[in-house]
Amino acid sequence: MKLIAILVAQQPNIEEKIKEAPDSAYEIGVVIGSYLPFVVLIGIAYAIYHYNKKKRGSQ
Repeated sequence: MKLIAILVAQQPNIEEKIKEAPDSAYEIGVVIGSYLPFVVLIGIAYAIYHYNKKKRGSQ
């Protein structure tokens, strides 16, 4: 639980970065870079869930 709190605390302020963005391409990169780790974690969690569900169904 402490690890999650540390990771959230270290998250840079996205709104500040977007305000200081030199152009719209940078803004898009900030948004993608902010949400991509969560999307990847959700994908990994689903893959593990699907694998375990398949494994239990074959018993």
